[in-house]
Amino acid sequence: MNNDILIISAVISFVIAAVCGPILIPVLHRLKFGQEIREIGPSWHQKKSGTPTMGGFIFIIPILVCTLAFIRTSTATALVLFALSFGVVGFIDDYIKVVKKRNLGLTEKQKFLMQLLFSVLFICISLYWLELIDTKIFIPFAKTEIDFSWFYIPLALFVLIGTTNSVNLTDGVDGLAASVTVVVAVFFAIYAFGCQMYDIAAVNIISAASLAGFLIFNRHPAKVFMGDTGSLFLGGLVCSNALLMKNPLILIVAGGVYVIETLSVILQVASFKMTGKRIFKMSPIHHHFEMCGWSEVKIVTVASLVTMALCVVSYFASI
Repeated sequence: MNNDILIISAVISFVIAAVCGPILIPVLHRLKFGQEIREIGPSWHQKKSGTPTMGGFIFIIPILVCTLAFIRTSTATALVLFALSFGVVGFIDDYIKVVKKRNLGLTEKQKFLMQLLFSVLFICISLYWLELIDTKIFIPFAKTEIDFSWFYIPLALFVLIGTTNSVNLTDGVDGLAASVTVVVAVFFAIYAFGCQMYDIAAVNIISAASLAGFLIFNRHPAKVFMGDTGSLFLGGLVCSNALLMKNPLILIVAGGVYVIETLSVILQVASFKMTGKRIFKMSPIHHHFEMCGWSEVKIVTVASLVTMALCVVSYFASI
């Protein structure tokens, strides 16, 4: 891909996101699409009640526009359309919360079934129709490939649904999910360049630029939240990247912050059910650090630095 086009598309992506914010945020205010803060969260988060949600459109729009305008390959299209399908699930969830005033949105069963449907479609189209992937998976550190044969589909489903919901859990303090995902997207771009998957690299550079534009409005104190619309889109983007690069296991390392967020919830629930005691002051773990006195800015900074370190490890584990 032409380097000039790549730079231009990234700049345009950032600019569109930066321009969308001042346009979209007042609209969300007028529509009263404000986030209701659940009482089980940290008490000081109540002051965020009414902050516009569904702000994920600020970065979704430029990612779609720039990808479809500048990178018209089947791989890039499949990547962003799968992310968009999960974004649709998030939008429905957000719509139910803010318009129908049902704070829990979709039920877990409804959300899971929709994610399962879109994941099956993505795998079948990518594996059997477009032949963008096969049943072989690269094993980081060992630096070899293993053919998972029939077991590939359930493994891929677990990666797609599990990763997406992990990213969703990470979206709990201002700028956290967006900042961590910027780092992961840059890592995927560098890794994809090394693998000569230039269209995937370009999508990730565009995504990182768009998220940087979004962070103008989402950094603490946030003027807008991405909502499930944004977090599920990002989850779909991250996991489909890994699958299309035939290296989904690298998410365990590069996406270590997502993994830790999810494990903290699982451990908290398991501990309470088995012993009646909690391991953390609150889960996901970013709330634990808040309860320990960490500011949101410190949590985001540390999580981003940890992700950078993990991505460096991931890079050398995969080349």
